[in-house]
Amino acid sequence: MDIYKINTIKELTRDPYVGRGIIAGMSEDGRSAVTAYFIMGRSANSRNRVFAEHDGAVFTEPFDASKVEDPSLIIYAAVRKIGKKLIVTNGDQTDTIVEGIRLGSDFSGALRTREFEPDAPNLTPRISAELDFSQGYSYKMSILKSEDAAGSACARYTFEYSPIAGLGHFIHTYVGDGNPLPTFQGEPERVKIPNNAQEFANDIWESLNEDNKISLFVRYTDIETGSVSQKIINKYIK
Repeated sequence: MDIYKINTIKELTRDPYVGRGIIAGMSEDGRSAVTAYFIMGRSANSRNRVFAEHDGAVFTEPFDASKVEDPSLIIYAAVRKIGKKLIVTNGDQTDTIVEGIRLGSDFSGALRTREFEPDAPNLTPRISAELDFSQGYSYKMSILKSEDAAGSACARYTFEYSPIAGLGHFIHTYVGDGNPLPTFQGEPERVKIPNNAQEFANDIWESLNEDNKISLFVRYTDIETGSVSQKIINKYIK
């Protein structure tokens, strides 16, 4: 096995249900910091969502508010900025991280106050990323997951990266369909990142299972100028 192999997003999303996924890395030309976040869903409640941007933050919102069954784990701010940091997560730990940094803590410290989602029997992992522009560009990723089927303890993993042109890291909540859903294992997977935000958005969207994909967010940030190219794709259009 080539541990340094960089896969395409299509190779890494062959399973029909990888759940929610975050990618962080750098474009092939080394100019852009890149992040992406997508959500998938099997239930009607999970599928009833879209991404929407408000005041620079990206939220999950109901597509049809009249059909919302339980908003507690599916409606949240997925992307927020604080200072020179961009936070991307699959739950309301976005706000935990932002508030922790505001109060003088950091990415890992804030996440020590949280654990996996209380949605037994799946015990969905909380996945998060921080893109840091305070000294050039670097990024971190995290997963909080149950240590056993009973949810009796939480394992917390943080991964820190020095960016390499064309390389991203991809972490997702599940590794295929099942009941309960099997949890992601190991360190984030290595994935190729092109130079263009629209191209990358198309690559990801077309790779995800047609029945289960819901929404996708992609942002390219020019490391030198700070200018942003952003794409949001929703399966359902309001």
